Amino acid sequence: MKQPVRIAVTGAAGNISYSLLFKIASGEMLGADQPVILQLVEIPQAMGKLLGVAMELEDCAFPLLHGISLNDNLLDGFRGIHYAMLVGARPRSKGMERADLLEANAEIFATQGKALNKVANRDVKALVIGNPANTNCLILAGNAPDLSPTQFCSMTRLDHNRATGILGNKLGINPSDIDGICVWGNHSPTMYPDLHNAHVLSGELIIDQIDQAWYKNEFIPRIQKRGSEIIEARGLSSAASAAQSAIDHMHDWALGSEGAVVSMGIISDGSYGVSKAIYYSFPVICEFGSYQIVQDLPINAYGQKMMKKTEQELLYEKAAVAHLLPPGTAEKLENIPRCRRSNHTLFDAGIDMDELYYKAARIS
Repeated sequence: MKQPVRIAVTGAAGNISYSLLFKIASGEMLGADQPVILQLVEIPQAMGKLLGVAMELEDCAFPLLHGISLNDNLLDGFRGIHYAMLVGARPRSKGMERADLLEANAEIFATQGKALNKVANRDVKALVIGNPANTNCLILAGNAPDLSPTQFCSMTRLDHNRATGILGNKLGINPSDIDGICVWGNHSPTMYPDLHNAHVLSGELIIDQIDQAWYKNEFIPRIQKRGSEIIEARGLSSAASAAQSAIDHMHDWALGSEGAVVSMGIISDGSYGVSKAIYYSFPVICEFGSYQIVQDLPINAYGQKMMKKTEQELLYEKAAVAHLLPPGTAEKLENIPRCRRSNHTLFDAGIDMDELYYKAARIS
């Protein structure tokens, strides 16, 4: 059996984590042959509730769960971890301006970035789930100068999955028969769920099978505001679907997406004209524990307008928290290494991709 990997989960006593932790422990995230050690992190006031969650995990007798630790200290919770699922964030309270929310969470994620930089495994993969996820991720990466910006992602897989599920229901087909959907930009009401390159497995373009008025006036706004729709219906924010999307994101990042296009909030390298040094959702394909942006997709004038709008929002958010970014952050985030052969950006989480492909060539 493989050696256990260490996984930190923040906000571990919360609603999303209550769905997330049992999926991780069962092997749904990293596979049925990968033992895990859960390092659960909470604020001191929630440690009693976290103990109850740990009891339930123990009572499930998961064969792959080789250990649980409960932590109210980031250095203890992040020590030696290979994966970080950063769920905990400051929720937006009544009357709170978005700028205030950005600043409150920026302080939280700056502290977490410093802790990851100090004690996490050097090949750690960190997924920001707590909102505003894209800019939280920017702060996190900026405060971890010894780690690559490509080791950090913000979650837009929930939006991707929502788009896939709603579209499958509309067309009367299984969501697994759909590929090529992409969510561009910010995890916010400015996101752009793009169907122009989506297709069914037989190869037929989906955009040719749907009414354009429905697409622009119903589908896009519904994906953009789905979170609010769920809160209105159940009185609580998305939890189970957010947890499933986090599992899907990290599973594909670690084990590969098997050629399928998925949406991930990653550091922009300037692809599609998007400003560098922001975490922006792109279409990617995952393999070898890494990911690459799907290049050269046709983008029409409407799509370009939508992509620019969500980019501008992210640039505004970046400016709002600029004082919490350490000196040199912009240079670090803008200068991501490129492959010497293909000139593609190395979204490699610390892996030497040239060496990886060289080894693969020798083995074959």
